[in-house]
Amino acid sequence: MGKIKVAVFVGSLRKASINRRLALAVERLAPEGVEFEHIRIDNLPLYNQDFDGDYPAECKRLKHQVEAANALLFVTPEYNRSVPGVLKNALDIGSRPWGTNSFAGKPGAVIGASIGAVGSAMAQQHLRNTLAYLDVSTLAQPEVFVHFKDDTLIDEKGHISNDGTEKFLQDFVDRYVAWVRRHLA
Repeated sequence: MGKIKVAVFVGSLRKASINRRLALAVERLAPEGVEFEHIRIDNLPLYNQDFDGDYPAECKRLKHQVEAANALLFVTPEYNRSVPGVLKNALDIGSRPWGTNSFAGKPGAVIGASIGAVGSAMAQQHLRNTLAYLDVSTLAQPEVFVHFKDDTLIDEKGHISNDGTEKFLQDFVDRYVAWVRRHLA
């Protein structure tokens, strides 16, 4: 099998996002032949069915990037026990207009970090429900709920300071890549 191209959706827009750091850590742990593309979601208009007939350029760009990817990675914080609105908006845009769901049939994974002890568990469950409806198969195990109690756990370039966390994330990456390869075979 050739290169695997993974479209990465980080649900936090914050410059110092711990979820962006988590995404970068996962990328650093991936084997050769796995390429990650962060999908920009901060400049998308709010989804409106009125533009289904003539999608705005940024919406078309998102759909093309998703369609060009072999797999998906969603890295989400938890806002009020659910998925951030900006991430849900990106899913709505990518799955519309009706009959043009760009996510359909792609393998994906859902992970997240939080300063709270539950590490984005509720947001991940809500996201998995939406992705199931969008026909995205998500890796069930291992679940990745990173409790980001120490700001130095993962730095802004994705370097992990804790050996246990690195080992855990390496296991996730290895299982995710193997699962994507099986899905694409």
